Amino acid sequence: MREAVGKVIDPETGLTFAEMQMIKNVKEEAPGTVKVEYIPSSPFCPIAFKLAADIKKGALKVSGVKKALVYCRGHLMEQQINEMTNKE
Repeated sequence: MREAVGKVIDPETGLTFAEMQMIKNVKEEAPGTVKVEYIPSSPFCPIAFKLAADIKKGALKVSGVKKALVYCRGHLMEQQINEMTNKE
C-alpha cells in the first residue's frame, strides 16, 4: 500500500511522494479500509487538496482496498482538506 501511494507524483516538483518523503503513515484500519497520512511540501501548499485526492485515487487502485481515508498534516487548511477528502 505504501508503495502504491508513494508512486503519486507531485505536479510541482515532478518527484514521487516516496522521493519527497511526504507519506508519513499507512495503516489498515479494518479489512478493506486504509488510512494514509501525508505532509505537503509546505504549510501553504496551493495544491494540497489535489494531492489528497490523488493519494486517495492511488490507494483505491490497490487490490482489496474498498475505502481510503486520507489525512493531510501540517497544512494551514488541513481540517478543511481532511473533511472534503473523507466525506461520504
